[in-house]
Amino acid sequence: MGKTTKVILDTNVLVSALGWQGNPHRVFQKVIAKEAELFISYGQFEELARVLDYPKFNFTEDEKARFKGLISTIAVFVTPRTKLDIVKEDPSDNRILECALVAKADFIISGDEHLLALGKLEGTKIVSPGLFMRESQS
Repeated sequence: MGKTTKVILDTNVLVSALGWQGNPHRVFQKVIAKEAELFISYGQFEELARVLDYPKFNFTEDEKARFKGLISTIAVFVTPRTKLDIVKEDPSDNRILECALVAKADFIISGDEHLLALGKLEGTKIVSPGLFMRESQS
């Protein structure tokens, strides 16, 4: 068996994985099944906790706690050492890129057009959840 695929899931993908069926959910299932290894920074985890609290999502306290607990258990937490300034339109996207560099991730999986427009960062491919699912089938 080859090495495990290292992935960074953008916050939008994580939230979608919790809230809806679909490609983000399927990507997250791969992480749970240990077919991919999830890396996350502490900053991104805090952002996720904030976003989960948005009233529009209507997640229960129990759902949020269980999801954060699951991520805490299965994800590898990293501390980026470099500050990037690649995405000018949405500087918070740079946190995802910084995480990918320190993790030496194979993929950043995102629904964010600023990140998807980059396509690649060093050895990391930046793909949508749908594209990742198609690529990982082959």
